[in-house]
Amino acid sequence: MKALVLIDNLTCGTLAAEWGLALHIEYGGYKILLDTGASERFARNAEALGVDLGAVDLGVLSHAHYDHANGLAAFFAHNAAAPVYLQEGFQENCYGKRWIFHKYIGIRRGLLEKYADRFVYAGERRQILPGVTLLAHSTTGLEEYGRKNNLYVRRRMRLMPDSFQHEQTLIFETEKGLAVFSSCSHAGADNIIREVLDAFPGKNVCTLVGGFHLYRSSPEDVRAFAGRLRATGVEKIYTGHCTGEAAFQILREELGEQAVQLRTGMEISL
Repeated sequence: MKALVLIDNLTCGTLAAEWGLALHIEYGGYKILLDTGASERFARNAEALGVDLGAVDLGVLSHAHYDHANGLAAFFAHNAAAPVYLQEGFQENCYGKRWIFHKYIGIRRGLLEKYADRFVYAGERRQILPGVTLLAHSTTGLEEYGRKNNLYVRRRMRLMPDSFQHEQTLIFETEKGLAVFSSCSHAGADNIIREVLDAFPGKNVCTLVGGFHLYRSSPEDVRAFAGRLRATGVEKIYTGHCTGEAAFQILREELGEQAVQLRTGMEISL
């Protein structure tokens, strides 16, 4: 299998970059789009990279934030048939807190209704293709991660710390083990790996791809996270987007060549 980064914060050459993430994944003869970035830029990059979005078999939105979902209309403009898988908690209700202010940071309003016939809701665990599974979070107490990162959801006119019921993990079975794609890892990448290992007894996680939401974390917290990640036994890490460049440098110090920086245009072969 191989994964091509269609958009990330950093870029190779002249391809567009933005605060967002989108990947084109080829596996077992199928083509999967994971996330759509914050705008139509990922689609322009796809064209420049020779990726036909019209040939994508299915899409996955990792969670309900704008920087992964707002290119959705551009994808639908290129592809008239592929279903897009969402988690059950995916709604237009996500907010970020800065000081005393709350700003809407969710998918562009109206898209869920406008394209309702294109969405499939995955549930706790769903095999979407042979060897490809979507997994919801099973870790309890994730509201603390939401509160710590100033991420909230609106429920019944109240803002509550996000427990990331709208987030899901994309898992591929390979000869070397499980390849795990977790675009922002709001639940904690170490927790997510444990969730995956619990769901696949006897398997190992060979590769983890995604952002780790460390861009506002202290150096001490990043080093502690690196230790927890190492303890999971994951063999290779490709990370970018919300990890942040400063945090990545610390991960590189702690994990060495095990950690690789994502960039727009990068191809990952597994």
